[in-house]
Amino acid sequence: MSEDGPSESSRRPSTPRWLRPAILYVLLAVAAYQLSGWLFYNLRDFLGLLFLAWLLSITIEPVVDRLDRFGMRRGAATGLVLFGLLAFLIGFVALFGALLVDQLGQLLKALPDAITTVTEWSNRTFDTNFSTGDELIHLTPDTVRDLAQRFTPGVLGVVSSVVSVVFQAMTMLLFVFYMSAQGPALRRHIASWFPARQQKIIADVWETSVDKAGGYVVSRLILGAISAVGTGIFLMIIGVPYWLPLALWTGIVSQFVPTLGTYLAIGLPAIIAAANQPIDGLWVVLFGTGYQQVENYVLHPRITSRTVSIHPAMAFGSVIVGASLFGAMGALVSVPVVAVIQALVETYGHRYELVDEVADPDRTEPPDD
Repeated sequence: MSEDGPSESSRRPSTPRWLRPAILYVLLAVAAYQLSGWLFYNLRDFLGLLFLAWLLSITIEPVVDRLDRFGMRRGAATGLVLFGLLAFLIGFVALFGALLVDQLGQLLKALPDAITTVTEWSNRTFDTNFSTGDELIHLTPDTVRDLAQRFTPGVLGVVSSVVSVVFQAMTMLLFVFYMSAQGPALRRHIASWFPARQQKIIADVWETSVDKAGGYVVSRLILGAISAVGTGIFLMIIGVPYWLPLALWTGIVSQFVPTLGTYLAIGLPAIIAAANQPIDGLWVVLFGTGYQQVENYVLHPRITSRTVSIHPAMAFGSVIVGASLFGAMGALVSVPVVAVIQALVETYGHRYELVDEVADPDRTEPPDD
């Protein structure tokens, strides 16, 4: 050792060995977070398309399984079911397409005047002070022209939009076909990556997801079809115009928009009916209220007996979250996804018995002797 004492390097505190790896891991975590956020933002439309294809594949799963048990190859069974769905859609468009387009165009033109008529009638009858006319709709010839120039695409825009829609539809059908035709093989492949004791859990989770989400979608489609047919027949009987688009609106909105869907579904037909005859609007509201009671107490328990009952607040919140993440597709698939999560929690979760004070807080214990 020199006379000057310890060297400068020996007096410098040494860096802990864990600090550099910790900094590296933090930087990698931040980079992974940024990369995942970038991928999610750019692929959210594709992810929404995958979710929609998954929903459709598990919706047709019961029919494909039954055809498979009858001896038909699973790929051929899936193709037959998809072909049947496309044939039904084409047949519906062939029978009602022209009428639907015509009535929908007339409905869109008549809706502002109908809202104004109903608002003026409400102001006269109930002495309210709702805005009417231009104050209500805020439409002028200039705004209409601006909206038309902004939202009406040219010929090239129409062609590109049609090509994009067709490409997305074909892509979704391709994913639906492979998800359904290769479903058991995909499940076995995923389960093979886990130990033997966990493979049973993978199979149970898969079966629960298909059963609950598929059952939810099928039940909603059945209830929506019944609602649309019943509403359309009633609107035709009392002479309400534009009955076909209004019936489809009622069936779709009442089943696939949680909590508020029931009121939104019957509100539009009631406004159109009241604009024609105020008493017809009352009849529509009474019909919607009566049908809702029949659906809640007769149809809904029978059709949805095998599905998960979701709390309305949870369903409404899931739609908001799904729409904010994936747009319209996210709003559509959010409730079935929550149904699957709730089913898994109920299957693998554990509940405890309530203590006496929580189970019955008003009960008083007898005094000790």
